Amino acid sequence: MLSLDDLLAPITPEVFHADYDDRKPLHIPAAPGAPKHALLDWEGFNALLDQTSIWTAQSLKVLYNGQRVPPPRYCHDAATGSGVANRPSPAKVKVLLAQGASLVLDEVQDLVPSIRALTPALGRAFAGQVSANLYCSFGGVQAFGTHFDLHHVFAVQCEGEKVWTLYSNRADAPTTFPIDNDETRAWLAAQRGPVMTQVHMRPGDVLYLPRGWYHDALATDGASLHVTWSITPADGRTVFDVLKRLTQDDAAFRHFLRPAGSEVLKAQLADLGRRLSALAVSDVFADEIAMAQERLIAREPGYALPHRPTLTLYGLGQGPAPAVAGPAAVALDWALSQPRLALEDMIAQFDFVPEAELRAMIDAAVRTGALVRL
Repeated sequence: MLSLDDLLAPITPEVFHADYDDRKPLHIPAAPGAPKHALLDWEGFNALLDQTSIWTAQSLKVLYNGQRVPPPRYCHDAATGSGVANRPSPAKVKVLLAQGASLVLDEVQDLVPSIRALTPALGRAFAGQVSANLYCSFGGVQAFGTHFDLHHVFAVQCEGEKVWTLYSNRADAPTTFPIDNDETRAWLAAQRGPVMTQVHMRPGDVLYLPRGWYHDALATDGASLHVTWSITPADGRTVFDVLKRLTQDDAAFRHFLRPAGSEVLKAQLADLGRRLSALAVSDVFADEIAMAQERLIAREPGYALPHRPTLTLYGLGQGPAPAVAGPAAVALDWALSQPRLALEDMIAQFDFVPEAELRAMIDAAVRTGALVRL
């Protein structure tokens, strides 16, 4: 299975984060025999498409000359065991492909084992939510015009070849994308700046693009298949969500504001500002941010049937609680309020705390005698 080290090789993760992460694009040509060559082939892609019951107009998109084909042109009502479902029609999709259309399969990060294997590692490396899409296009017909993305992009060429054009300009930390119409496309073409470079992607090659980088891509002769991972970390606006939760515990933020224009209101706002400043540098606030980031990171499902896990049970002991810092302290408070707990259940419930930290916290509680193994 592909690892993060495999994806970046021969660049190390340390060099990537120091020199490229959210700074500038990076093209990594694949060495002969690299694991990146075996990510997905045409046979695997066709097998995925043949699972017709999993696709909808939202997850299987058809594009032609830079615009999305309206779903009614390629979807139909299909009879299922639970009723009628509107799904892409393979026959209609194939007609559009014959005319030069491109295919996009969204949210495949859980459907292809080789793609799924890398998803948690990318989420951990960027503290972000990860999704993966597959793109199938044909020579001379462009699926997307010039655009930028709202997230980090890692593209791996799976089959065929594709030329990516990267432009000099970059949108400044975009969080929304304009409505797709002729006016927007003209605006993007004007904003992108001159061509910075062209990247010829061959099977196994990797291309990293930071958020906001203007680009477009075109398959060369024949058909092209590539996968793109999109990584979206939390941004600074998360601070407001966390502050809103934490300030509920402080009565000063629940008091009515005094009438505008009064010295009393000025003093009240100054006091609230001081409280916000103190809260923003507190350990509690840092822990809440860490937990918000952890919630974005997908955990490996890890089913191993017919093997079932054996629950690791603990009960309360007579010893003192261990000194635990960080988000795991929240789980410790819960653990010490339970007469009996299963480690596996705690890991499942506290999915906003890294599993390694939860296990370390339990080990510390056993050492102090606060918990005993049953």
